[in-house]
Amino acid sequence: MMEPSFGISDSKCVATVRGHELRNGQKEPRLLSLLECSGQFKLDILANPEAIVLSPVPQLSIPINNHFQLVREAEEALLIDISCNTTIRIRLKGERTPELHLELQDDVHSQSFLQHVTKAKQQAEKKSSLPRKMEPVVPVPVKDSVPVPPQRGTSKSTSNNISNSTLVKPSNTDSSFSLATDFGFEEKKNQKNRIRDPPPPPLPPLPPRKGTYTPSTNHTTGPTTKERPPSAQNSIPVRNEFQSVDRSASWSDSQSNYTMRQAMMSSHAGSREGLLKYRLSKKEKEYVDIKNFRFFIGTWNVNGQSPDSSLEPWLSSDPDPPDVYALGFQELDLSTEAFFYMDSSKEQLWVDAVERSLHPKARYIRIRIIRLVGMMLVVYVNKEHKHHIREVASESVGTGLMNKMGNKGGVAVRFVFHNTSFCFVNSHLAAHVDDFERRNQDYKDICARMSFHLLEYPPINIVKHDVVIWLGDLNYRLCLPEAGEVKRLIAEKELRRLQEYDQLNIQRKTKRAFTDFMEGEINFTPTYKYDAKSDRWDSSGKCRVPAWCDRILWRGSNVKQLHYRSHMELKTSDHKPVSSVFSIGVKMVIEQRYKKVFEEIVRDMDRMENDFLPSLSLTRREFIFENVKFRQLQRQSFLITNDGQVACTFAFIPKLNDSQYCKTWLRAEPSEGVLDPNEKMEIFLEVYVSKDSVTLLNSGEDKIEDILVLHLDRGKDYFITVTGNYLPSCFGTSLETLCRMKKPIREIPITKLIDLEKSRINFLLESAGTEDKPLKIPKEVWLLVNHLYTKACQQEDLFQTPGLQDELQNIIDCLDTSIPESIPGSNHSVAEALLIFLEALPEPVLCYELYQRCLECSHDSRLCKQLISQLPRAHRNVFRYLMAFLRELLKHSIDNNLNANLLATLFASLLIRPPPNLAGKQSPHDRQKTNDFILGFLMAGDED
Repeated sequence: MMEPSFGISDSKCVATVRGHELRNGQKEPRLLSLLECSGQFKLDILANPEAIVLSPVPQLSIPINNHFQLVREAEEALLIDISCNTTIRIRLKGERTPELHLELQDDVHSQSFLQHVTKAKQQAEKKSSLPRKMEPVVPVPVKDSVPVPPQRGTSKSTSNNISNSTLVKPSNTDSSFSLATDFGFEEKKNQKNRIRDPPPPPLPPLPPRKGTYTPSTNHTTGPTTKERPPSAQNSIPVRNEFQSVDRSASWSDSQSNYTMRQAMMSSHAGSREGLLKYRLSKKEKEYVDIKNFRFFIGTWNVNGQSPDSSLEPWLSSDPDPPDVYALGFQELDLSTEAFFYMDSSKEQLWVDAVERSLHPKARYIRIRIIRLVGMMLVVYVNKEHKHHIREVASESVGTGLMNKMGNKGGVAVRFVFHNTSFCFVNSHLAAHVDDFERRNQDYKDICARMSFHLLEYPPINIVKHDVVIWLGDLNYRLCLPEAGEVKRLIAEKELRRLQEYDQLNIQRKTKRAFTDFMEGEINFTPTYKYDAKSDRWDSSGKCRVPAWCDRILWRGSNVKQLHYRSHMELKTSDHKPVSSVFSIGVKMVIEQRYKKVFEEIVRDMDRMENDFLPSLSLTRREFIFENVKFRQLQRQSFLITNDGQVACTFAFIPKLNDSQYCKTWLRAEPSEGVLDPNEKMEIFLEVYVSKDSVTLLNSGEDKIEDILVLHLDRGKDYFITVTGNYLPSCFGTSLETLCRMKKPIREIPITKLIDLEKSRINFLLESAGTEDKPLKIPKEVWLLVNHLYTKACQQEDLFQTPGLQDELQNIIDCLDTSIPESIPGSNHSVAEALLIFLEALPEPVLCYELYQRCLECSHDSRLCKQLISQLPRAHRNVFRYLMAFLRELLKHSIDNNLNANLLATLFASLLIRPPPNLAGKQSPHDRQKTNDFILGFLMAGDED
């Protein structure tokens, strides 16, 4: 019998419970969620860290009642080291459940876990002896602990709360298991109108986050035409070796974002806590002092190589040890398989090399590591600061083709150190000398799409942090074509003159990218490109022009750069590593002053709540969006003003029976926030039709119509209407319907389109002999493929380089409105348009109903051919047409750098999609089977 293990050191993070494996795309398991059910608490084991926010997946529930047993094992490691964490074993047993063994990361989490669960047990026992409608009791914090406010959205007046799920930091002097005072006070409803004694102050708040960051023109143009992706990329390895002690999401309840928001809206206590934090943040200067800490930031493009020497010349080049390391790598793995989020054997080699070379005068712990294909970011902190790090989160954004190839993009780690928020971004932007516009686009996409999800706050964007440090292979080159001239200026140490031609400097000055970021003076020679294992400039036939590709920039206050340099001693790669050492002022809370400010705010809030109600005024309540198109963003805005006498908390909330506050094609930014009296805020309404919403709009099942409910806590609701007209697109329309359309989709009346979609089920049967004989394949597929066949078979890096967004919009419009003789845009844009078309199909080329059979016959080419012959005619013809085209591309692989494995992996993900109910459950083994299915046709002869 297998013991359940939740060890965090395993890179694949597999949680095993009595022989049943819980996998989550190689992400770290979370342990705890307490839910109250029928007067009894239940302990849920979660396998998905981000699912706490989006869609919790409880894997095992144990009732906490009189028969619940909780025992801490005696065995535990004695030291925490960077290579292995302390693990504490705990044994749980419910009344009707098997014994469960858990392994916790360290003693702090062990103490918190034991106290947390035991208090819930005592509350369950206490509640079982009380009348059903009695108010739940509120626990008093442990002695010598840091008081933490209840989780956002909790309520003292509902039986559904998890108010005692807040972590309490145990005393450092007692490592044995002890219980705190268990019960506190009941808050009577009639206490609202009297001034209360101030409660224990919560953790000092971070600067106010009034909703999600709305990008300005200085940073990004917003999610221009990219899909709004999930916050976490599929199958991206994310490991968290150290969790927040104070407010870690891993210990929070497992409610969804919607449930949390509903609880907040119905709970005056929850909104009061949020308002209290906001007011505290506004008076931060009254209780905060600044202390400087040393940060080491490093970046290195390792060109797919393995470490072959010590990294100490890079990581330990100063006599003083840093307090924090943030190290970014690019091109960790250059294999074709790695482009599709596969594991990389190189990762652990480089992590081991790093940990052997950290500064010898301090001991470090790893708080987070995240990798997306070849990009890896790993963050270490001096062990003595461990208990001052909280709210750790990581995220990634792929900007490669269709976001399915993560060879370009960014990974990021954020956390709070004392009372200052930090965000580190490691990116690898588009290559090639002339492609600076693609690099700008990559930067904007990362800014627009990267957000961190923490239970206590709205999604947090990159720039909503006190300090942001951006590092990586940014790939900006020199606008000088002659390598000889550049090398001459380098030899003459004319570095400042060379930097006048630096593309990154030019883009920053013209405010096209990295506006508001700063960079130190560059006094080192270009870090690219060298012959591997040497200091010689590139001597290959391409003779690359030297450039400062590898950079470190920052934004924020109290940041002073001490060093900015390259490290020529390391010769493993064709790039040289770069480092920057910063002295950064971190906000330290002075407890006495903080407590005084806190008590003043509480008394003031009590007085104001008794005398005034919140109120808002809106400049607009009706919005019309004209000519909405697929993948083309439209934005309108309005101002809200707090015209009342007290600060107010607002949020857009779902309507009755809805799970979200708006339809999938609409969103409000910010969707919630706090306003002081007379303060104004601009709210943006964004309409963006993605592949997730295009089909319903094309078919007429949905319209550009919605009503938003803007809820004001302790105030009234405001209703905002959104209407508009949608222009149908061939993208997101079924193959059967497109085959019956001889004209562009915009020339067909909407009523006719609806009839075609409704009748397409009959068209699935062979319709030969009808008067209006349908096309064999949609004209849109033929136009795209024929363009690529005639003009792009020898295009370098075809299906590997993303198109330009403006060109993609033109191609979509062109196919929707005409039957062009030639398609506008570059070959790369046409190639991506084909992939977007296939991804947006409501039914994939290999129909959902045949998905399982596809997996079963993937090993037998004869069975695969039989399956294709059973497809509906339009699907069968499109599949065979695409396979013939891809086989033709492989004949020119020397020129276009394509191979069968790459094409099979890319097209399998589009042509053979699992049914919607299985979309999130496709295992790597099943994905490999779909690849094998396509690979069989690519390797077959033309006669097939």
